[in-house]
Amino acid sequence: MIEKVLIANRGEIALRVIRTCKALGIKTVAVYSDEDTNSLHVKKATESYHIGKAAPKESYLNQEKIMEVILSSGADAVHPGYGFLSENDDFARLCENNKINFIGPSADSMNLCGDKMECKAAMLKAKVPTVPGSPGLVNDAVEAEKIANEIGYPVLLKSVYGGGGRGIRLVTNDKELREGFETVTSESIAAVGKSAIIVEKFLEKTRHIEYQMCRDKHGNAVHLFERECSIQRRNQKLIEQTPSPVVDQKTRDRVGELVVKAAEAVDYTNLGTAEFLRADNGEFYFIEINARLQVEHPISEMVSGLDFVKLQIDIANGEPLPFKQKDLKMNGYAIECRINAEDTFLDFAPSTGPVPEVNIPSGPNVRCDTYLYSGCTVSPFYDSLMAKLCTWGPTFDESRRRMLTALDDFYIQGVETSIPLYKTILRTDEYKKGELSTDFLKRYGIIDRLTEDIKADKEKNKEAALAAAIIHSEYFKSRVKDSTDANSTWKSRL
Repeated sequence: MIEKVLIANRGEIALRVIRTCKALGIKTVAVYSDEDTNSLHVKKATESYHIGKAAPKESYLNQEKIMEVILSSGADAVHPGYGFLSENDDFARLCENNKINFIGPSADSMNLCGDKMECKAAMLKAKVPTVPGSPGLVNDAVEAEKIANEIGYPVLLKSVYGGGGRGIRLVTNDKELREGFETVTSESIAAVGKSAIIVEKFLEKTRHIEYQMCRDKHGNAVHLFERECSIQRRNQKLIEQTPSPVVDQKTRDRVGELVVKAAEAVDYTNLGTAEFLRADNGEFYFIEINARLQVEHPISEMVSGLDFVKLQIDIANGEPLPFKQKDLKMNGYAIECRINAEDTFLDFAPSTGPVPEVNIPSGPNVRCDTYLYSGCTVSPFYDSLMAKLCTWGPTFDESRRRMLTALDDFYIQGVETSIPLYKTILRTDEYKKGELSTDFLKRYGIIDRLTEDIKADKEKNKEAALAAAIIHSEYFKSRVKDSTDANSTWKSRL
């Protein structure tokens, strides 16, 4: 049984894993870079070890150094979190070779999931529908152009080794395709040292809906319901919610069966996520498996009542799932806003630096997973995600209104944040009605509406300041008059 877990990560996800391990009586080992010396995960873990300089390749991506710490600390398991080495099959295999329990899928399964073409082939064999596109890897722009003309523009150029929305280009004609092919190739080589590209049909007005899946080492598999992740920028998620407004129970069961087939097709164990695009006609198309714990897992925990990290550890320990599909029920509605340190008006450019003061929202059915504290620093070396703010309600609207209140309560001094954008989105009629799509920001002119909201807020603040000044002035005058009257009375008594 696992007794000590090294967390090969940082920030809020490291703190999240530490929290569950403490509840289970499991010791934790944190690793940190020069940049993270004063980070909370370093203080909260049972033990902490320095692993290198701030740049990820010299610290959180340094497999050999992390393995050295695993072995010297006596850790018998490693939790990779998300990002960094979480979907690196070489690292998973390094753990396996050193008899370290990797809390996630096997290296072979991870390798298969990470190869988009091999994974797609496995899905087709298992009769899980996929997006129309190239039957295999595309060797050059000429071949890509031929396929694009066969399936029709617009198409997506996707790096097989991409992830998290990266390594993807939308092109609408031959000229854009040739330019995009070169760009995606360069990005892939820069990121992982190699390139392999596929072409897929771009489906207009699509929704991004993913299913949490779970499979133990005994072959028992279930899905843990869906999450709607359609509100995005640059193919990266901003707001997630569960359940999806367009998934009824019949659809949930039908697609859920496909998810179980997908897990079995790649011999997946532990928790993972099967991602789908839902076309405007209601059809679901498989796009990929994220072979790790998802960023947005807290909202699924809120509606299922499960601790996903505990579930991961139990499966890694070889325990069978304690439930069957029929035992699982959804309860209520949950929303997550990714609180990013970025400037919405500068094309979501990162915003970094000291955070002198922060106020983190709390209250009934409000959850905030974050590494922030007053006096911390948002580093330019890592992802812009600072916090995951989640709310739950028995109805969607109650969860939405609770989120707006929590966003109002969230104060982060020193950096630009995505909080104003989320307030605008959550107040739109389109969001309230569930009219979501992956091009939500562009389709509904959200940035322009945000600009108007900010102007309106400034006017309200001016009016409030003016009203306060008038009240203060009248109060001051009355005090002066009272003081004069009192002075006259005092003199007359003399």
